[in-house]
Order: sequence, then structure tokens, then C-alpha cells
Amino acid sequence: MRQLTSLDAQFLALESTRQTGHVGGLAILDPSTAPGGTISAASVQQVISERISLLPPLRWRLAEVPLGLDHPYWIDDADFDLEYHVREIALPAPGGDDQLGEQVARIQARPLDRSRPLWEIYLIYGLEGGHVAMLTKIHHAVIDGMSGAEIMGLLLDMQPEGREVPEASENGFGERAPGELEMLGRGLLALPRYPFRALRALPHAIPNIEDTPFATLPGAGILGKLAGEVQHVVLRDSGTPDRAKLVAPKTTFNGRVSAHRRFIFGRIPLADIKAVKNVHGCTVNDVAVSMCAGAVRRWLVAHDELPDEALVAQIPVSVRTGDQMGTFGNRILLMSAPLHTEISAPVERLLRTHDDMADMKERHRALPAELLQDANNFIPPAVFAQAAQLTFRLSTSRPGRPAWNLVISNVPGPQVPLYMAGARLVANYPVSVITDGMGLNITLMSYCGMVDFGIVADRDQMPDAHLLMGWLKDELAALA
Repeated sequence: MRQLTSLDAQFLALESTRQTGHVGGLAILDPSTAPGGTISAASVQQVISERISLLPPLRWRLAEVPLGLDHPYWIDDADFDLEYHVREIALPAPGGDDQLGEQVARIQARPLDRSRPLWEIYLIYGLEGGHVAMLTKIHHAVIDGMSGAEIMGLLLDMQPEGREVPEASENGFGERAPGELEMLGRGLLALPRYPFRALRALPHAIPNIEDTPFATLPGAGILGKLAGEVQHVVLRDSGTPDRAKLVAPKTTFNGRVSAHRRFIFGRIPLADIKAVKNVHGCTVNDVAVSMCAGAVRRWLVAHDELPDEALVAQIPVSVRTGDQMGTFGNRILLMSAPLHTEISAPVERLLRTHDDMADMKERHRALPAELLQDANNFIPPAVFAQAAQLTFRLSTSRPGRPAWNLVISNVPGPQVPLYMAGARLVANYPVSVITDGMGLNITLMSYCGMVDFGIVADRDQMPDAHLLMGWLKDELAALA
């Protein structure tokens, strides 16, 4: 059995009646290139069935340890039912983008069934223009951005005809589910190991605690600073580069999230972003982050709550190495960067963003790759879920401040056409997670000459979040 790491388990722990821990993508498919000019759940099921031996996470289900004595395990589901996981629905006419976004928001707001492998696919028919949408949901405990891209790379083809795949083997499929006593024994045997894990994590985790979700805990900043000084003096370790203290101001979307979501999506030509990048001597990511800052600034101004200081964006960064490809799970850092909503001039905002993103990259290189894992190892599994929920609640409490205001993630994607069951992939919009304290997530993915934006917001906090997509385009035009 494969045990979840403490970082994987954190994505399970954050779930509640209002929060979910799954991520996904909304793929728009052109069925005219598929055999017979159609794509169906049956054809998608056939692709998955042929490649299931290459995709072990799609058969994993959770095996919990009694009393929460240890983190759960993944076991191969002996009752795996592919037809359960791939479903079909249709939009009523006319099937516009607003209708599709609302349907995606409703599906994403529903938690996954933990008694089964933690993923679902929905084929959504009735779209304007004859396209078909494929919505994928998979739990963040199973994958991060890079391992999710690996899975999609195995499902998508570079030609409509598909490709040769190895013959599926049933070896290892349907393993015996462990009994309660066996799992209890594993949990009891693990108990003595946790103090040693915490001690090993101490030198790396405590000096850098402000770069983890536990930064919201009272005294975390002081503790991290003291630990950094001890590390420098006693261990003769220079530690990570000093940086200005980033303090996130509170906004409407930094409160307690509801159970309802908004999903907004749209596209911008990659060439237009690159043209701005070339003029101002920065990167595509700098332009994207600056566009997000400008769009969020417009929303804050419209609601008369623009802070005097910059917001703080959480930017997930992969630390997965080449030899860790194919291992799935989570290998990420959560970096902090100023989001300059306080700057009104678009070009000035872009240049400041360029400098700050360079500083963030320098700090990223200095941080230990296993920082989030080490930080989580300080919490015994028996109280892990309660501690994770507490950090989110503290970020929304009246005297406290959130560690971050929102999430911005930029995922580079392939620049060649891809196909699912013969249907050409037209666009691929990311669908990500929001939590208490961070009710706004802007994720973008480049594909085939376009940048596809997926915006997830809390419906109660930001009922007019649909305005952001238009403002993103306006911000790019202002820079151009």
C-alpha cells in the first residue's frame, strides 16, 4: 500500500461542508474530428480502459487508519467501476458560456465520494457551436499540477487516430482491502515515529514557517524570525534570503467561504501577451500576474474597498524533479508575492511585478523543497484535520489577517493540437480550489497559441466575478 504524505493528507483535511479539495479542468472538444463525428462517455471510457495500467491513481481509493492514528493509505479498488466515473449530461438551449460556467460551478461544489477512487469525468453536450465539454474532477490529494499534467498527457493524443498503448495487465489490480485490525496495527506502529519526524523537520520548517499555511497561527512570525537567527548563529547556516514582510490586507474575498461557487473562463492569444513581454523586457508570467492585479484592482475599486497596500498572492511552484516524474502526489511550495493593486498605472505595475517575481524566484531557490511536508510533520495525524481547519478559521477571524489574499497560478501547456478519443482539444480551462480566507483563484494554462483562464470565486463573496475576465483583457490592452 502507498501511504499519503502529510501534504497529500492536508488536501483531505481542508474539506468541509463548504470546502472541497478537488481540482480539475474544463476541456472544450470538437467532435467533428472524431470517428463518426461524435464523442461519448463510451468512447472516453474506452480510452481510459486501454490505458488504465499506465494510470494507477485512477484506481486508487482511500483506506483510513482507525482513530486517525496515521495518515490514510491508497489501495487499488477491487470494485473499480469505470462507468460510475465517466458520466454524461446536457445543457438546455442555447448552451452558452454562462450556462456552461454555472453547470461547472455546481458540479465542482459537490465533494467526491471517498469510498471510491477520487475522480470523475463529465461529458457535457448542448454547447453552442456543436462542441462538447469534458469536465474533469480529481482530488488534490492524488495529484498536483505537474502530476495532473502527466495524467492528461497519457489520456490525450497528438493525432486523432490515437496511438499504440501497451496491453493492459491485471497484475496488482483489485488488491485485498486491509481489515480494521491491520490498519489499527499500522497506526499504532507509526506513533513512535512522529516525534523523530518532527525533530528532523525542525531546522527547515520553523525558520520558514511564514511560507506555509501555518503563518496565520499566533506568534508564527516571531517564532520563525527567532529560529532563523538561531540557525544563522548556531548552525552557521545563511538560511533563505531576507525579504520584506508581506502582510495581506483583508478584502471581501478573504472571509469564510460559502458552499457555492462561480466559474468564469475565457481566452487571450499568447502572442498578444508575448508582444507586451517583449516591449517591456519581462516574462509572460510577469505580464499575466500584472493583468490579474489590474483586474482585481478594478473589482476592489468598484466595491469601494481598495487597500492602500498591495495584496499578497499565493503562487504554487512545483519542486518535482525529473526522477520524481510518475510518482504522483504533491511536490509543491506555496510562494508569496505582492499583487500591486495599489498601483494605478499599468506599466509601472508591470515593472514592479517583474522585480518582485524575480525576488520570489530567488527565495524559491533557497527554500527547502520539502518545506510544506516538514511543516505538516509537526502535527500528529490524530489532530491533523482539526489543526488544518483551525489555520483556515484563524485567517478569517476579526483580529487576524490572511496569509494570502488569493491564488494565482500559471501552468505552461503544450503548443500543438491534442485529441481525446479523436476529438480535437479546442481549449483547456483550469478549474481550481478556493478556501476560507482565499475566496478567489485565478489559474491560467497556455495551449496551442492561446492562454486559457479559469477563475473560481465564492458566489456569495463575489457574485459579479464574471467581470474579471473582461477586465483581464482590458488590462492587457492598456499595456499594449
